[in-house]
Amino acid sequence: MDLHGKKIILASNSPRRRELLAGLDIDFTVDTDTSFIETYSPDTPHEMVPVLMSEGKSQFFHRPLADDEILVTSDTMVLCGDEIMGKPAGREDAERMLRLLSGREHQVITAVTLRDSSRMETVTDTANVWFKELSAEEISYYIENYKPFDKAGAYGIQEWIGYIGITRIEGSYFNIMGLPVHALYSLLLKFI
Repeated sequence: MDLHGKKIILASNSPRRRELLAGLDIDFTVDTDTSFIETYSPDTPHEMVPVLMSEGKSQFFHRPLADDEILVTSDTMVLCGDEIMGKPAGREDAERMLRLLSGREHQVITAVTLRDSSRMETVTDTANVWFKELSAEEISYYIENYKPFDKAGAYGIQEWIGYIGITRIEGSYFNIMGLPVHALYSLLLKFI
């Protein structure tokens, strides 16, 4: 992809997002310095939460952007019934989340925001995911061996739990990993 001299900055600590962005054959740097505090009002519509988080990370980036820079921020949310699942607070919370996801469908909603020195635009992508009934042993094994404490919903589709537990998906696999690269690519084309 010809970036027409633009420099891409990824504002994410996620190794998965770094891997996925690199898969687009785009040169980028990583800068995660932001003063944004991830909070939202309880009456915020569920589908708007990742948008508010992604745009907040962008707007509170630690410095102004140069004219040749494009900042990429993102946020992924797991929605199971009416419960928004972020990153688990610890082992017990991860166990609780995986028990809730077991044997049912949930949604993964990811927002991606691009911002340059004069504009900001956000896209979202939603995927539906189905888990088989997970045993207590499977949940315990996964948490013990993979420590999914940095993942929304306490799981990574690309890890063991995805191999043995996910029976069906509708939507983008990469969205479930944390970055809908197809949507990001289309948005980047508009920005450059």
